Amino acid sequence: MLLAELEVCHSRPIAPTRRVALGATLLPCDPPPGFGGLLLAGVVAQFAQELDQDEIGELLHLMFELDAGTRIPQPRLRYRFQSDQVGLSRSTHRLYRSEETNSQLRLSLTTGKATAAQNVLAAVYAASALEPQQRKEVFATIRRSLAWRGEIDNRFWDFLTGDLLSSLLHSVVKGKRDQIGWAMDILGLDGNGQQPNKNKIQRGYRDALLLVHPDHGGEVDSAAASIADIVLARQILLKNLSAS
Repeated sequence: MLLAELEVCHSRPIAPTRRVALGATLLPCDPPPGFGGLLLAGVVAQFAQELDQDEIGELLHLMFELDAGTRIPQPRLRYRFQSDQVGLSRSTHRLYRSEETNSQLRLSLTTGKATAAQNVLAAVYAASALEPQQRKEVFATIRRSLAWRGEIDNRFWDFLTGDLLSSLLHSVVKGKRDQIGWAMDILGLDGNGQQPNKNKIQRGYRDALLLVHPDHGGEVDSAAASIADIVLARQILLKNLSAS
């Protein structure tokens, strides 16, 4: 099950201009640091091991500035952070919950495309975009991750969170069950405790749309909201199917 996602937009290592930007993000951070914060810390822990001591010092200084919400002169670590993504390559980093055991996290990193500095910078700039209360705790977690050496495995998550991880995983499993149940109700599906296959999901989606569409007798005033719920329900079930 996908828990968090960070897309890094970056110039190619051989490009004469050094650029980094943020693409799509899924960074839930409640309660802080949340799975979004854990993903960012994992990215920093992995790639910061390739930085030299001067770069680590500059990175720490940048994080304190971002945490304080101050204006950030560019470039930093020799890369310019920008909002424009045009012409940039993309690397995606994701955090998953293991489907086999609810108590394990799995980090999926794109390597070999962006430099270590680009990946680390994207992670800390993503943290700076969080709400102030979340940002403070996430940056504290990222700073802690800089002390890690070696593979990002279960020992790393325990090192960062301790007992917090089990409560986070419990909440996401419960939320997932509630979400899937809601989606199946919206599409009128009865899975008898089992995940419906793709054909059943698509059929339920079409039938539900027909019921609410104004052309087939649905209420005009509520049709837009109902259709939005139906589309979301289909997305939830298809995503859960692909992850299982």
